[in-house]
Amino acid sequence: MSGTQASPKAPRPAGTIKIGTLAGSDVLVSSSWFVIAAIIAVAVAPRAEEAHPGLGAWAYVAGFVFAVVLYGSVLLHEASHAYVARHYGFPVTAITLHFLGGLTSIDAEAKKPRQEFWIAVVGPLTSLAVGFAALGLWFVVPDGLLLLVIEGLAFGNLMVGALNLVPGLPLDGGRVLKSAVWQATGSVHRGTVVAAWGGRVTAIAVLLWPFLRRALFGIDPQLFDLILAFVIAFFLWNGASASLQSARIRRRLPALVARRLARPALSVPEDLPLAEAVRRAQEAAATAIVTVTSAGRPVGVVNEAALAATPEERRPWLATSTVARSVDDGLTLPVGLAGEDLVRAMNRAPASEYLLVEDDGSVFGVLTTADVDRAFREVPA
Repeated sequence: MSGTQASPKAPRPAGTIKIGTLAGSDVLVSSSWFVIAAIIAVAVAPRAEEAHPGLGAWAYVAGFVFAVVLYGSVLLHEASHAYVARHYGFPVTAITLHFLGGLTSIDAEAKKPRQEFWIAVVGPLTSLAVGFAALGLWFVVPDGLLLLVIEGLAFGNLMVGALNLVPGLPLDGGRVLKSAVWQATGSVHRGTVVAAWGGRVTAIAVLLWPFLRRALFGIDPQLFDLILAFVIAFFLWNGASASLQSARIRRRLPALVARRLARPALSVPEDLPLAEAVRRAQEAAATAIVTVTSAGRPVGVVNEAALAATPEERRPWLATSTVARSVDDGLTLPVGLAGEDLVRAMNRAPASEYLLVEDDGSVFGVLTTADVDRAFREVPA
């Protein structure tokens, strides 16, 4: 299975190994890949022995090499997602190969249906191209191990390309359906919901397929067929459910506007006694305090928790800077941020308070994480 996922830049996930860089993105291999590689090696070994008698234990090595080559084509599929995403200006954090295929982590959401369509569809098209190219070679390559690899590449890529065009999230075809509904209705939320339900229907169909084969063709399902159907259906159902949850969350995001949620702030010298800073803020009806240098440059935001924990009798003897958090680059945000851009900026530098500034660098106010969380909860799902 293949897919793309929008996600913030993060440290390399546990249980993965970096093997290189492709299309400007880290290529990671999950520990689960070695499980599927071993299964493929065992499954292919008897075929390798038939194609080249006398291999013995080397047949398993040939099976493992086949798994590597097959996942090399999966890597091409994912690299095509990454290339098109970068073409549209979206950062791609990593390409990960795992048990069920691959995943391209894109650090943004498509802004237009056309972008969503091309980022999604290029992966299956790449797999189909590799599959048809291998199919063409199948007619000219002589019998042997190479033909076995070509045959596997043709069948595997044609199947991956076709399956990934099934219209249901988290498959690429689900994103194609999402882009079509988005284009037709003008609502990315509606597109996501329709495609996610398509994914759930697909999951149910996969789970029932072994039993349908018996009813339609008289083929009794084997234990492996049932386990594989369950694993794939579980993957599809969870992915579709996650997309539905994400759609509900994203529907609330437009209500998160930094300018509207900002608290009025009072700027005070960083060495001003804390008691005096609090008195001035109360007098000015300000609900946040910003410390500034003698030149007026903001350097800190008073932390609410630290202020509340400071006894009043000590406040006259403490500088305001002692309860202020230094304003690093990540804690100074443009006041024009809203929705997903605001959430992404806050996720990059988690804090309880942020300094909001105008385009000219002047202080507009202070944004607290608590206020953003409260506003998010108050928006109907």
